[in-house]
Amino acid sequence: MGLREECGVFGVTFGEKTNVAGMVYYGLYALQHRGQEGCGISVNSDGIFTSVKDVGLVSEVLTDENMKKFPAGRMAVGHVRYGTTGGNTRTNCQPIEVNHRMGKMAIAHNGNLSNAEELRSRLELSGAIFHTTSDTEIIAYILTKEMLDDGSTEKAISRAMNKLEGAYSLVIMTSDKLYAVRDANGFRPLCFGKTGDGGYVVASESCALSAVGADFVRDVEPGEIIIFEKEGVRSIRTGCGTARKRTCIFEYIYFARQDSVIDGIPVHESRRQAGRILAKEYPVNADIVVGVPDSGIDAALGYSEESGIPYGLGLIKNKYVGRTFISPGQDNRLDRVKIKLSPVKSVISGKSVVLIDDSIVRGTTSRRIVKLLRDAGAKEIHVRISSPRFLHPCYYGTDIDSEEHLIASNHTVPEICEMISADSLGFLPLDSLGDLTGNDGYCAACFDGDYPTRVHSGSKDRFEQKTV
Repeated sequence: MGLREECGVFGVTFGEKTNVAGMVYYGLYALQHRGQEGCGISVNSDGIFTSVKDVGLVSEVLTDENMKKFPAGRMAVGHVRYGTTGGNTRTNCQPIEVNHRMGKMAIAHNGNLSNAEELRSRLELSGAIFHTTSDTEIIAYILTKEMLDDGSTEKAISRAMNKLEGAYSLVIMTSDKLYAVRDANGFRPLCFGKTGDGGYVVASESCALSAVGADFVRDVEPGEIIIFEKEGVRSIRTGCGTARKRTCIFEYIYFARQDSVIDGIPVHESRRQAGRILAKEYPVNADIVVGVPDSGIDAALGYSEESGIPYGLGLIKNKYVGRTFISPGQDNRLDRVKIKLSPVKSVISGKSVVLIDDSIVRGTTSRRIVKLLRDAGAKEIHVRISSPRFLHPCYYGTDIDSEEHLIASNHTVPEICEMISADSLGFLPLDSLGDLTGNDGYCAACFDGDYPTRVHSGSKDRFEQKTV
């Protein structure tokens, strides 16, 4: 089992009507790595919302025929999904739309509420009827209830943030405004940029801004609400500094695209630094360094630089196969590993190989990759992992909900080494994570068990399980 991430969000707003759906389409393509279960777009044209969403990749859902359904508009929001709360159904795809006496609203959410079950139970007891099993609908309900108390959307968002626990980076579209919201810990990234013709773009990662020709302005600060309106851009910062910044460290190690910059830190350089650390901590006599595409390549380059061992293109990725974590079920995942990676025998055969990968979760994928290299003639395989041992479940968006599924929780490093059939194995030291970001403002609860918020156990499908 590989790591799973949950979503990417995207939003645009312009002073005049334009093809906002087309811009969101390209933005979601740039964020496809963050979620491949489903996607959707909602366009605001004079207060009328037009939406298309379904399970599948961007290219499968947002076909030419479906894109023609969108009118020109001033605003739009989009979403790519991997669900960490709620099953993979069209109903759970986003953006989620709210039609209420207080007005229309479309919400795209990246993250996972750690108190989702508690909030949903409270809402159900007060009469709320849920149509999805996603925690995003919980956010929608809380926002609507707060708006009933005070007609101001921004005040409702601010009060809702006091009730939501865990990770949430939101793009919210109303009839006349676009909002960007990031939780007080800043678990998940969110940034915005400006286009040459006066439009504004909000995205989970800076790579999506570049994809649509927008210039990066800045990251949304943890706890901040940014309002994009006709009069310009405003910021509400009352939530800033109310909690310690704890950006997910796995954004740098694995989730984010290599060309993104998160909170001022280039992802590519962070991963290279991990490779340099591995070379210092676990030196080995070898002929070649090979990275597992894509997130292992940057760390492999860093290992090569520090060790002096040449980097080689020993594994080729089939670019038309998604990340291994997308497959539901172990049998499908094994089949996908077979076609996802191909060894370059001329590079591998007869060589002692340092193999760099970003993580080991269950060990299944690592064992398959090691076997690929063995079959290609590798003489020795020394595995180096650019993250610490994954020991604990995550409640903030990484879909690992049980320690029984984590190989490092149940086996020693020598045992794992034997299980994946490697000649040696080394993980990134836990105390070196700060070297990847240059600060201590990160969450590493999946490695050290230090959770920044209250946590509530439960599987991602727990709300489906309650259905009668």
